[in-house]
Amino acid sequence: MPSARRVLVVGIDGVRLDTLARVPTPHLDTVADSGFLAPVTVAESTPTMSGPCWATIVTGVRVTKHAVWSNDFTGHRLGVFPDFTTRLARQDGRRTYVAAAWEPLVTVADGGPMFRRPTRLTHHAPAADTPQAWEDADEATVRDAVAVLTHEDPEASFVYLGAPDETAHHLGCGTAYEESIAAADHRLGRLLTALRTRPTYADEAWTVLVVTDHGHRDEGGHGGASEAERTAWLACAGPDITAGARPLRPVR
Repeated sequence: MPSARRVLVVGIDGVRLDTLARVPTPHLDTVADSGFLAPVTVAESTPTMSGPCWATIVTGVRVTKHAVWSNDFTGHRLGVFPDFTTRLARQDGRRTYVAAAWEPLVTVADGGPMFRRPTRLTHHAPAADTPQAWEDADEATVRDAVAVLTHEDPEASFVYLGAPDETAHHLGCGTAYEESIAAADHRLGRLLTALRTRPTYADEAWTVLVVTDHGHRDEGGHGGASEAERTAWLACAGPDITAGARPLRPVR
């Protein structure tokens, strides 16, 4: 029986659940088919913005505790309620890893970083605020993450992909948005391949979570209370997850 437990969380920003249903995502489907994919409703108290939503996802506490109320994290309480990579590294001595292009997640920009002290960190900021620049940044993020996951031994990792969200902001939730989601799925596939080709994979028990933070309006944009903005989702597979299982109650 594999005894070395490992966790990979892949955060894909701003992917609408209804759009996801019509875009070919074979790698996400692999995760869902081995476990589940379930809708998540952003709580009414939480602004449908990346800062508050990701803070809740990675700390496990609501916005009233972590105090990240917008994409400016100033005034946060992340020192009291740290992200899971920092908590595991600091309290349990675990090897943790974060890869992300969005600067407030991993730098002091806008009151960051959200990820305070992972053991290992790689970061490539986009060269410009354009959809293509974000695709390039995500590509660099995944290239680094594949190398770390293949050749090093992080016990808990978080990899962030931001291009779908930025594409929706610039171009709306049309064809370009769908293409960006498909590209994110391809990058997810490369991360999963990196896990499976590890020389120690047979002795490891991997739990994989893929999650988005919020949705988008049709024209692109979020921050409001519409169903399209408040509907997120979570996919998960691992040794403790029964294939086809669903949460017993709605996830908020």
